[in-house]
Amino acid sequence: MASRGRSVIGRIRPRSVVSGLALLLAVLVLGVVALGLGDYPLTPAEVLRALLGGGDPLDRTVVVEWRLARVLAAVLLGGLLAVSGAVFQTVTRNPLASPDILGLSNGAFTGMLLTTVLFSASWPLLSAGAVAGGLLTAAAIWALAARGGVQGFRLIVVGIGVAAILASANTWMLLEVELDTAMFASAWGAGSLNGVTAAPLAGALACAAPLLLLLAALGPRLRQLELGDDVAAASGARPAATRSLALLLAVVLASIATAVIGPVAFIALAAPQIARRIARAPSLSLTLSALLGALLLLASDVIAQHLLPVTLPVGVVTVSVGGVYLVVTLIQEIRRRA
Repeated sequence: MASRGRSVIGRIRPRSVVSGLALLLAVLVLGVVALGLGDYPLTPAEVLRALLGGGDPLDRTVVVEWRLARVLAAVLLGGLLAVSGAVFQTVTRNPLASPDILGLSNGAFTGMLLTTVLFSASWPLLSAGAVAGGLLTAAAIWALAARGGVQGFRLIVVGIGVAAILASANTWMLLEVELDTAMFASAWGAGSLNGVTAAPLAGALACAAPLLLLLAALGPRLRQLELGDDVAAASGARPAATRSLALLLAVVLASIATAVIGPVAFIALAAPQIARRIARAPSLSLTLSALLGALLLLASDVIAQHLLPVTLPVGVVTVSVGGVYLVVTLIQEIRRRA
């Protein structure tokens, strides 16, 4: 099941530029709307005045101190998840490859649970445990799938198996720990933006920024892989090392996002492919993927918080939408191969 989009960074096309600007505008507009929603509603004009330091002091408190961190988390961490998914799908050449499908989110949850049980840890240590869990899960999947060379389909099958094992282990640990710990871990494990503050968000961005720069620098080598491993090796791309480094960066990016908001499904899976189709581009784009990932997570959070009869974690909404997307993608792949 080879994806038609193989490189992360392709040529700049006018339609891609227009699509990027449209997505950026949509994110900004929805962000302003989201900042005004809630028990204390505000108009977009009042939100903008509060962001610029004007308006009523209570408006500034509500917008800047209470709601802004949540909206920024949705935008920035949704972008990280989408970039991670774009790299996975590029390297494996498979539109179904993503951190959630491969079980890396479950691995991060396992790391967080173990850290909670063993250390009753602070938030920084819990975040480190989640990142370590994602990395160890990726290493296990890579080791199990690496015989005879890593192939996209084999990686996905092994990842699904590992995800099922980790999900069972996580359920067992939740049944064994104290009630308060189980409730906290279950809320985090559902994927939620509730309680996100500026401190963990700033820490996540500080860790992710150099990885994104390194990934951008790796773009030319990823483009060379389109020509085939032999040609890429002859031009100095070192295909195996390039794939390994790109996957490592993608795993860490997904783990960083998961450490802050929990395992949120669908964003990394769908955003890169939807962005490519919107731009009608032959390749996946980091920038377009990040913008669409930000828009999808922010829109899902607005739906979860304000448009349903009951308030739900954002992960519940993304899982529901993602299930439909996964079924449609599988049907399309089957028809294309028939």
